[in-house]
Amino acid sequence: MKVSGFKSFLDKFVDQRPLAIAQLSHQKVRLTVAMGGIAFANVLIFMQLGFLSLFSGGATALPKSMKGDLFLLNSTTEFIGSNGFDLIRLYQAAGIKGVTNTTPVYTSTGTPWAYSQQKKSFEARVYAFNPSQQVFSIPEVIKQQSLLNIPNSVLFDRMAKPDFGPIPRLFTNKGNVTAVLNNRRISVIGLFNLGNSFFLGSGNLIMSEATYTNLFGQSALNQVSIGVVNLENNADIKAVKKAIEANVPGIKAYTHEELIRKELKFQETTAVGPIFSFGAIMGFIVGVVIVYQVLYADVNDHLAEYATLKAIGYSDIALLGVIFSEAIILAVLGFLPGFAVSFWMYGFLGNLTRLELIMNAEIVATVFILTIVMCVMSAAIASGKLRSADPADVF
Repeated sequence: MKVSGFKSFLDKFVDQRPLAIAQLSHQKVRLTVAMGGIAFANVLIFMQLGFLSLFSGGATALPKSMKGDLFLLNSTTEFIGSNGFDLIRLYQAAGIKGVTNTTPVYTSTGTPWAYSQQKKSFEARVYAFNPSQQVFSIPEVIKQQSLLNIPNSVLFDRMAKPDFGPIPRLFTNKGNVTAVLNNRRISVIGLFNLGNSFFLGSGNLIMSEATYTNLFGQSALNQVSIGVVNLENNADIKAVKKAIEANVPGIKAYTHEELIRKELKFQETTAVGPIFSFGAIMGFIVGVVIVYQVLYADVNDHLAEYATLKAIGYSDIALLGVIFSEAIILAVLGFLPGFAVSFWMYGFLGNLTRLELIMNAEIVATVFILTIVMCVMSAAIASGKLRSADPADVF
């Protein structure tokens, strides 16, 4: 019985689309205002969700780009790079049964950074490791990491902010670029993509341990930021993880998935994520209010007509079908310009900030569904006015 009732409502909903279109197109100014309001709400939601995705992506960009079976951090580390652990702990972990090898990865901030024609200086985020080992899954890094054995050579992130200079263009034209880091001359011998974000800073460099020592001193190798552990093929990763944590003091071991989740968990402790989420909620509320006002005004202006339709036999369900049809049509018409404007803004802000602000399918689907829900909610509220459409008042 419930199924047949829903089918009846659905049939009525479909049948009333022509009338809904006629209602909306009758006052083109009101329709344009409604589309503009929905598009505005969509842009708000798109941008807030984009920033939230960027924030989450920035938090996980580094761990996602790393390769290994287990990753060791100081047990008190809140996020990668916040504090390190003694190199001796990595040697201890290498002695655990099932471990093939361990590789230290160092992170630091190098300043000043300047290329040869630049007067200002900026901080660069540095990642260093032994080029004979593979700790990154970035194809460009894997292909070029043997070049890092050249003294004082680095790979430069082409997604660095423009403040770091036109290094990618100069490298493409000349094949080699000289710069200054920590008051020492270095050579850019390759490019890669990691991207800057709220977490990764505005420019990233990858170098060898030897170059790292030349820039930061021999003592810098004593503090490891991340220990990358590779296991034997038949090793039980859970057992090895437990053994490392039990036998290596002050160390916490993570699988790749756990490392990514840890960085996301840290994000949840900051205020940035909730701020962007709240912005998306506000955009949704704005859209509900705008669509409600449009639909309420439409119902109110045509109350006599709705009463007449009731008098000639139209049921409340049929009239509700008209209102909800209008809401769905408005959702689609308003979403299209909102999507177009947001797509342009993503590209514009991405080029301006060098942040990887990407409109993925998940964001598009989320905003579209929210738009439908937003308009249907507005229709449900506005349809209450139909109860006052009494045929007795007309005749």
